[in-house]
Amino acid sequence: MRSPSTFVLLLGKELGELRASRAWWLLLAAMGPLTGHAFATAARAYSEASGSAGGPAALSQGLSPLDGFIVPVFGAYALAATLLLPFVAIRMLSAEKEDGGLLLMLQTRVRSHTMLGAKLWVLLGGWAVTLVPGLVALALWRAAGGHLAPTEVAVVLLGHLLRAALTCAIALAAAALTESTSTAAIVALAVTLATWALDFTAAVQGGLAMRLAAFTPEAALRTFEHGELSVAVVLVTLLATAGLVGVASLWLRPSRWPVRAGRMALLLGATVLALLAAARVDTSYDLSEDRRNSFPRADEAALRALALRDPMEVEVEVHLGSEDPRLADLDRSVLRKLRRVLPRTRVRYVAATGTGLFDAPDARYGEV
Repeated sequence: MRSPSTFVLLLGKELGELRASRAWWLLLAAMGPLTGHAFATAARAYSEASGSAGGPAALSQGLSPLDGFIVPVFGAYALAATLLLPFVAIRMLSAEKEDGGLLLMLQTRVRSHTMLGAKLWVLLGGWAVTLVPGLVALALWRAAGGHLAPTEVAVVLLGHLLRAALTCAIALAAAALTESTSTAAIVALAVTLATWALDFTAAVQGGLAMRLAAFTPEAALRTFEHGELSVAVVLVTLLATAGLVGVASLWLRPSRWPVRAGRMALLLGATVLALLAAARVDTSYDLSEDRRNSFPRADEAALRALALRDPMEVEVEVHLGSEDPRLADLDRSVLRKLRRVLPRTRVRYVAATGTGLFDAPDARYGEV
């Protein structure tokens, strides 16, 4: 009889650790009330806006289950992935470091990356269990007569799964690089705050910060919540997750400091190059039911025919501040759709200030 592989044995071990983790059970206990509150709030707001509660249906034509129900309900999971899931992942590794179990494991034939891979898979399985309340909410919505598009549900679930994977990788790297659970929690929280600061800087200043902020966990999740499957976002998230797990694996592996530093530098360099290459992938798919991320099919066909006949690079110069509401409307209604049809579209944002209120009087503010 063939004996189970080392990875399967590790999965069983980590699964037992997860079942014994109080942090995971607290996460499970919290997801029920959080999702229930989000469900009740979203259903009430959708009912009022659609006029089914007896009021005027002034907004019914613009309503979409994706914006009005799916995204708000699963917003509870975005909160949990930011504030609760990192502690579950940190505890999975820090507890073994503190009681000496990790040192004994590393003295066997088990490789550090195999061990961390097993932890990551078990954590993702535990996160999948927490999705049960959200799936129940979708079932209740469907049973009540609400409409759901399978592609929209699938792309939102994929976004939350990728975000959970990246969150767990950040937490495992923080636990590997630090000596205690509390320090690892602070490091993981600092990384989260740094991504929020980058989002804020991008909203105020634009430019390079705006391009980098497109791949932060919050911005990446918003892409999926718009019903768009961006290959670049998926690749960047997976590569970042793999790179962070690799950093944790190298740090846990017993070796001399110069050797460890050299390997870390090579890994970080390779990861950065791979991320830069992945960020340049222009392929994306509009999975929204109302095709909100696409031009009309006839317009798309005409643009693609032009691009095939005469390969061109489109350059758009936008004289709008990054905080100007008109820029968000332009990006949503034109620029995002144009990039999907013509990948060689380059947008230059020209504005001296974030709002445009303090630009020079003779500036061409407002022109595109």
